[in-house]
Amino acid sequence: MKKFNFRKVLDGLTASSPGSGSSSSSNSGGVGSGSLHPGGTAGALREEIQESLTSDYFQICKTVRHGFPYQPTALAFDPVQKILAIGTRTGAIRILGRPGVDCHCQHESGAAVLQLQFLINEGALVSASSDDTLHLWNLRQKRPAILHSLKFNRERITYCHLPFQSKWLYVGTERGNTHIVNIESFILSGYVIMWNKAIELSTKTHPGPVVHLSDSPRDEGKLLIGYENGTVVFWDLKSKRAELRVYYDEAIHSIDWHHEGKQFMCSHSDGSLTLWNLKSPSRPFQTTVPHGKSQREGRKSEPCKPILKVEYKTCRNSEPFIIFSGGLSYDKACRRPSLTIMHGKAITVLEMDHPIVEFLTLCDTPYPNEFQEPYAVAVLLEKDLILVDLTQTNFPIFENPYPMDIHESPVTCTAYFADCPPDLILVLYSIGVKHKKQGYSNKEWPVNGGAWNLGAQTYPEIIITGHADGSIKFWDASAMTLQMLYKLKTSKVFEKQKVGDGKQTCEIVEEDPFAVQMIYWCPESRIFCVSGVSAYVIIYKFSRHEITTEIVSLEVRLQCDVEDIITPEPETSPPFPDLSSQLPSSRSLSGSTNTVSSEGVMKDSIPCLSVKARPVRMPPGYQADLVIQLVWVDGEPPQQITSLAISSAYGIVAFGNCTGLVVVDFIQKTVLLSMGTIDLYRSSDLYQRQPRSPRKNKQFIADNFCMRGLSNFYPDLTKRIRTSYQSLTELNDSPVPLELERCKSPTSEARENSYNRSRSSSISSIDKDSKEAVTALYFMESFARKNDSTVSPCLFVGTSLGMVLLISLNLPPSDEQRFTEPVMVLPSGAFLSLKGAVLTFSCMDRTGSLMQPPYEVWRDPNYTDENEKTWKRKLVMNYSTSSQETGDHQYTIICSEKQAKVFSLPSQTCLYVHNITETSFILQAEVVVMCSSACLACFCANGHIMIMSLPSLRPMLDVNYLPLTDMRIARTFCFTNEGQALYLVSPTEIQRLTYSQEMCDNIQDMLGDLFTPIETPEAQNRGFLKGLFGGSGQTFDREELFGEATAGKASRSLAQHIPGPGSIEGMKGAAGGVMGELTRARIALDERGQRLGELEEKTAGMMTSAEAFSKHAHELMLKYKDKKWYQF
Repeated sequence: MKKFNFRKVLDGLTASSPGSGSSSSSNSGGVGSGSLHPGGTAGALREEIQESLTSDYFQICKTVRHGFPYQPTALAFDPVQKILAIGTRTGAIRILGRPGVDCHCQHESGAAVLQLQFLINEGALVSASSDDTLHLWNLRQKRPAILHSLKFNRERITYCHLPFQSKWLYVGTERGNTHIVNIESFILSGYVIMWNKAIELSTKTHPGPVVHLSDSPRDEGKLLIGYENGTVVFWDLKSKRAELRVYYDEAIHSIDWHHEGKQFMCSHSDGSLTLWNLKSPSRPFQTTVPHGKSQREGRKSEPCKPILKVEYKTCRNSEPFIIFSGGLSYDKACRRPSLTIMHGKAITVLEMDHPIVEFLTLCDTPYPNEFQEPYAVAVLLEKDLILVDLTQTNFPIFENPYPMDIHESPVTCTAYFADCPPDLILVLYSIGVKHKKQGYSNKEWPVNGGAWNLGAQTYPEIIITGHADGSIKFWDASAMTLQMLYKLKTSKVFEKQKVGDGKQTCEIVEEDPFAVQMIYWCPESRIFCVSGVSAYVIIYKFSRHEITTEIVSLEVRLQCDVEDIITPEPETSPPFPDLSSQLPSSRSLSGSTNTVSSEGVMKDSIPCLSVKARPVRMPPGYQADLVIQLVWVDGEPPQQITSLAISSAYGIVAFGNCTGLVVVDFIQKTVLLSMGTIDLYRSSDLYQRQPRSPRKNKQFIADNFCMRGLSNFYPDLTKRIRTSYQSLTELNDSPVPLELERCKSPTSEARENSYNRSRSSSISSIDKDSKEAVTALYFMESFARKNDSTVSPCLFVGTSLGMVLLISLNLPPSDEQRFTEPVMVLPSGAFLSLKGAVLTFSCMDRTGSLMQPPYEVWRDPNYTDENEKTWKRKLVMNYSTSSQETGDHQYTIICSEKQAKVFSLPSQTCLYVHNITETSFILQAEVVVMCSSACLACFCANGHIMIMSLPSLRPMLDVNYLPLTDMRIARTFCFTNEGQALYLVSPTEIQRLTYSQEMCDNIQDMLGDLFTPIETPEAQNRGFLKGLFGGSGQTFDREELFGEATAGKASRSLAQHIPGPGSIEGMKGAAGGVMGELTRARIALDERGQRLGELEEKTAGMMTSAEAFSKHAHELMLKYKDKKWYQF
């Protein structure tokens, strides 16, 4: 039977319908929309391009998560597989191995992870959650899945213990009882150790919750149970009675055995450690307070902070290691959290930057009854993971190969570049490696389990993150990994803020005045531009050579004086600076004169930050070329920057905010344009303003919730940098009310009120409800006017009211003149309109190929060659010669927060309109390339990810992927080419996803294997005497004791077994349909072959042993064959 593809039918219906996905010109409200009928000019232009993308090319799935697990709670390690697991408060589990082996899985309930236990070398993991549920995870597949779950109904889980090579899990509860669970079936055994039977009958108080469970290294039939109140019970599992009991005055936090099973050590709430001997349980064999002050004989040591955990690890050739967290003296309140390592008489205190959540000592052997030989300590902090090398006396830490420091300073913005120039990664790494920290251990990272290899897609990928402290990090994101390449500190451009000095700065931004707000990078020219929360823009150029130079800065006064006009008076001041002001010698807009009122309160023409005036040494890498700062105007601080764009080919940078637009020539270091948004519409006579009707200074009042959420995108009149910055660096994860899905964006009221008005007829007398912010900028070779026959440099300007303005850039014709002659910036008078704030622009040529903005080929600005007298700029224009022919045209794609439109230029005819959403609004939109074709990707505030083909805007994908729970997601979500996207899923983690069907199909080949077949190390030979007198642990049969035949069934009301979807998910992860069956069969065959191989090896070993025994017996027989009995 032929497979029926419903999506292809939808594609056919959409393609066959002329008006599909579009609205009529009356509904769109677009200026110059033209006819949308196929018979007209628009129809003739439509039929030229055959689109290749269909809905079969798209599918959404998560790929990999980078960064430190947010709010960690638990830690586990498999000493044979050498993989590490971290549980979090949000129910997530991260499993880490060698670089490239990094897996994230999530409990559906979202309950916090209390404890993790590996089934050592079995490819499985047990997790205990705060909702009193045990889960068994299958790690033999690349995406782990739950096989079984067991929900406790009447008791709360406090501690779990799984002995090595055992299938019975001990579970302690808050009531003090101990239950036993079969790991294979996940069924509760009828064997229960009740708290009232464990303690003495004469005891009148409850011992408290179970805080520790472990079997004796000497005898597996004995279980050590630790209770919170200081009681320890040594329970004989066979006789079902307490063999001995230990009592101590202080509460117990943790217990650990000596490997011989004769002694164990406890940590207590008073900062003491007690060592107990099983032969004399009446009192501790030894009591120490490691950090307590020594007292006189007979007096108890001074109490200290609780020792939350202790580990007692023995070595064959040296003194044992005693490692514990906490226990510091109370009089040292300012000391940071610490980990103490006691080795012999030496005591080393390692201070940590963050509180310690958990730590584990990594040992060579998985057997508890052997010398442990510890080689490292894994310390899980609240915001970091470190490993300490125990093999060196100074205890250095290992260099962490994982990107655990993404959140070193809060992430404020992100950028993602796929298929970028391949040499960039090597260049950035070669510069960044010189600034790496030193002092790490010379040994390799010990968590090196799993297997990983490069997938089929190996194109270069780079992620850039901006941070609250002004730093910018470049990351290599190729092949599903993340490694930091280079770090740039923008704060080095400015003077340090002194305490009590510079009050104008603290009034704007209370802290982190260097926080990065927007970044713009041209990988081909290596020009990098960044804007900050203190209303500054810095342009960086890349150089391999160190220089010492002064930083050039410009101060721009940007104001919209329309608000101050009450009576209609014509003004004589032109909106543009004179030509003389564009010359380098005269900068009327960049002066630094401070104008203060007579009372000394009014601030005017003062920047928020002070640029260093002295020569600055700039190391190789990105070096500041120009700093542009907006200044205070009439006592009002500058508004935050809402849009940013730079063109290396034109040598121009443009940025805007809710006040207006600024265009700067960064080659000549001059301001070309500084104009209020309303003035950009007056294109009839650029040097004479028309009288305006009187109007009131209205303030736009938006919905408080929406304004607080989207303050980074659309500021209003009353907004200041301080209020918007609070949402910029907000790291809390408080859920957002459902009203967000139904609320409108902050400028929606103003846009809808003014949307139907004619901008061309009454542009000088419009009565607006809010300032019109510049929300999008785009440099491109295009047609600036309707009658143009050739392309020319243009700047597209999009506003928060949905208006698009085309600004013509008149550049000098030659290279020599470009450095001396002024650049003319002239609004062309062309307007396009959309519904909602404009988000992005892009252009396609007549064949439907995406046009890239022109750029300048990179050349080291500090490179000096004596033989090279003249240097010419090499420009790449990215358009064919035919595009300049008369009668040619191009497509311009414009997307707003409500709709997308495709215009044909120079006719400015609207060819396609697609109303993307009516009840919500688009947060992020980008024109991307996938499978050599362009498409429009959108992320909506209601959580939908939508893909549309270009230029027809046919819907290809619409998936309800991620509801917007906080503004961090909206601020950091970004699309890129090749079907890739990312966002900051938590304050410490980056989540990458793909919307490519091909990548979803190949995702299994790109992910690492968590489990690799490794033979379990053999136990050491115990010797004849130890085997004879070492206890009965070798003959202990748990199956006989805990099985249903002996122990009976547990009460059904005590716990509920829940089958997991592991097998189904495993098939989905491997492939679909028949491929899934084949994969499952292949895995089963592999496991069967592995078991047969192990059996064959063991059989061969037994045969070898038998042959050796036979040989020795024969030799012994020959030796004593002829001897008499009295000769022995």
